[in-house]
Amino acid sequence: MVFADSRFLTRRRKLSAKLAAQRIDSFVITDPTNVRYFSGFTGSNSALLMNKDLSASIATDGRYTTQIAEEVPDIEAMIQRDAGAAVLAEVPEGWRVGFDPTRTTVDELESLDKATPDSVTLVPVKGVIEQIRLTKDNFELRRLEEAADIAVTALRELIDAGQLRAGRTEKQVAADLEYRMRLLGSERVSFDTIVASGPNSALPHYAAGDRELTDGDLVTIDFGAHYLGFNSDMTRTFCIGEPTEFNREIYEIVLEAQKAGVAAATPGRALVDVDKACREIIDKAGYGEYFVHSTGHGIGLDVHEGPAASTRGKGVLEENMTLTIEPGIYVPGKGGVRIEDTLIITSGAPKVITPAPKELTVL
Repeated sequence: MVFADSRFLTRRRKLSAKLAAQRIDSFVITDPTNVRYFSGFTGSNSALLMNKDLSASIATDGRYTTQIAEEVPDIEAMIQRDAGAAVLAEVPEGWRVGFDPTRTTVDELESLDKATPDSVTLVPVKGVIEQIRLTKDNFELRRLEEAADIAVTALRELIDAGQLRAGRTEKQVAADLEYRMRLLGSERVSFDTIVASGPNSALPHYAAGDRELTDGDLVTIDFGAHYLGFNSDMTRTFCIGEPTEFNREIYEIVLEAQKAGVAAATPGRALVDVDKACREIIDKAGYGEYFVHSTGHGIGLDVHEGPAASTRGKGVLEENMTLTIEPGIYVPGKGGVRIEDTLIITSGAPKVITPAPKELTVL
């Protein structure tokens, strides 16, 4: 007999308990990431129906017949192209079936509605899955550390090989970094790699272009490795050649702010206060208008998950949450700095899982 990993049943139990309070009899999931979270199935087309008695139905199409049997041995799969219709077909009369409106498109909802028996009601249930995913289990934390280690190692190897230097283009640096992450086990990048040099470093979500790195440039590299379904996210800013007074000034301000944010990320701390710890330092230095994004976000199967550390952040940090701390200063036409670490919230000081050097590195 093949036994399923108990963590998926544990997660389904948590969801069932939360839905009971809202008189929801079943919950239908069509988003691949959440299907994976609650069942272990990694295919691109699937639907999962979880019932109040902890029974479940899962469906996918014929491409994944063997895969779903191996990955989800505790639920007998239905093989049907329209997976959502398959799992809804046998819902008992009069049941209320929840769905996540933030992960369900209009087209998907129309399809689900057509497949739902007349006496069954589809009910939008927002935020319940996100609440469960806020804190990570030990399996998730191990995978996140492994993904982060791939990224940290790849960056170190890139620098040691002299591939971050004047004369190279942003695209060349990005390609070399991504190649090294691949060699270390990454399945793909977590998001488009940012290599932003000189004036481009003042663009927070710039990608990587044909500009050559030149002496005096600030170079911001924001990147992540996707490993066994999990993501990493980190940012470091470097200086090519001797830094100008401006470069050094904004770097030191951001570094101080980032360290303050890391120190503030402890259990029970309000997320708005974590953001404030970074933002106050940048504001006092006179660069508040140039810090144009939030301080951080959670990470896991998605690159951006809850919690969110921002001026509008809600709630407090809890043990086993994840959080990035990534303050920045971006001065148009001159340059910018961002420094980012990913943290695991522990009972004491947070665990930094992206421990690359943060002091200004001149190359």
